[in-house]
Amino acid sequence: MDVRGERIRQLRRERGWTQQQLAELTDLSLRTVQRVENQNVASNETVSALSAVLEQPREELLSLPLSADTLARIERRVAWVLPAATGVGALLGSLGTWGLMRWLGG
Repeated sequence: MDVRGERIRQLRRERGWTQQQLAELTDLSLRTVQRVENQNVASNETVSALSAVLEQPREELLSLPLSADTLARIERRVAWVLPAATGVGALLGSLGTWGLMRWLGG
């Protein structure tokens, strides 16, 4: 499952623990802790162990998918980008062609 590796790293560092110490406290391998922090992936059991030792709710450690409402708000906010970029590109292309034609004496 997807986890917030940077958040887990932050919580570990706030406690002054090394990755090895976190691995020992959670009864996980060092490699597992490294994978969680660097690749943002963990098994259900790993998330449970980290949640318990770091005293954080599981939800705090998981990368939860965006809700439909959040996605809709993002889409509304960026809906103007593609048409605007297309319009700017067309305008710049026309100006470039016009300038080239004037330069060539056409």
